[in-house]
Formats: sequence, structure tokens, C-alpha cells
Amino acid sequence: MSDIIRIRAGVKRNGFTLCLAGMVALFLSAMWLVWMPEILKLAGIFLTSASLVTILIGWLKIREPAYSFELTPDKFTYLHRFGSYSLDWNNIQRVDIPRLHTGLSHEPLELVGIRLKHYAPLLDNISPRLASNILMQQRPLLLQAQRQQCVGGGCYSDSLIEDDSFKSPEGKVYRGMIAMLAHRMQRMREAFGYDLYLYASELDREEREFVELLKSCQQKALEHY
Repeated sequence: MSDIIRIRAGVKRNGFTLCLAGMVALFLSAMWLVWMPEILKLAGIFLTSASLVTILIGWLKIREPAYSFELTPDKFTYLHRFGSYSLDWNNIQRVDIPRLHTGLSHEPLELVGIRLKHYAPLLDNISPRLASNILMQQRPLLLQAQRQQCVGGGCYSDSLIEDDSFKSPEGKVYRGMIAMLAHRMQRMREAFGYDLYLYASELDREEREFVELLKSCQQKALEHY
């Protein structure tokens, strides 16, 4: 793999279009409130609210990085407006689509899971702000894991708050958001088999295609180690 492969986030699309549409709608709603009779003012207020929400969504899309992932011969990098993290290819143990076990069926999730060999390289470089965002982003997935455990006869604790102190196998102690992320990765590994999760909105292709891309890049990278 000689060149950098950049993956443009799906969530980034149509940001400017949404902002423009929202501003046009906001102008029309202002005209509505000025010229329409009192009985129709409620519709104007609703249109104004919808316009502001549209502008906000568009602005949030614009704020996202132009690319969500960078794949180089040395590492895999995740990019977010709250920070980034990089994983050496030789620290990735497995990449695949997690499955939710319900009874006898195995339902694939709309995610790509990454299982690490060692946590320390990630914990040493990720920012607390991005770690906090990952914890919040994974709350629905954790709730699914809790329901899965209950169906199987044993439940997780009802708490979604992780311990803020973590000691790595190498003996290093992490605290705060970084420690909470480490505990969360352990819980998610127990539930689904993976430590980190990439969401469909962050990809530019189907989950299976993205998995195959990562596996191909990793294989080529490991051939040069």
C-alpha cells in the first residue's frame, strides 16, 4: 500500500446544502410571520423552528473533518472533530462486523468492530474529549449488550458509568476519561468481541466492503514488517 487512502465521512455530505436550504426557509418563515394573518402565525413559528434545526444540522455536518479515516502503510487513523487516534496495523488483532446473538439467531450490526492486541498504544494517545465522545456514542450499543446478557441469564449492572481508574497489564495506571474508555472496551469485548466500533455514518461504503478494505491494507502492511 504505497499511497494514503482517505475515507470521506458519509455524515459530512450535504452540509452546505442543508445550511442554504435552512437559511432560505428561515427567510420565508420571517416573511410569513410578517405578512400572514394572526391565525396562521403558528405555522410560521413551526417553519422557523424547522429552519433553525436544518441550519444546525448542516453546520454540524460542515464542522466534521473532511475525512473520517486515513489508511497508510503504517497505521489506521480515525479522525473526528473532537480529536483522533491511530492504530498500528500490527496492533489490530481482528476486524469484522459484530453480531447480536438473540436466541439461536446471529444478527449483524451496522458497525465495523476492531479488536486490539494491546490497549496501551491507544490509551496513551487518545484525547479525553474524544474518549468521552466514544463513551457517549456507545451508550445505545452498551444497552443492547445489557439486554443480551439478561436474555442469556445474567445481566450487567444498570450503571452506564465506568470506573475512572484502570491499570494496564504493563502496570501503568490511567485515570479519568481514558480509564473509563479502557473499562468500556473491556465490557464491549465481552459482549460483542471487539474493543472499538466504527459506525455506518462514518463510512463511504457498505460495512462488509470496509472490513475487506481494512483487512487488505493490514495484510499488505504486515508483509513489510
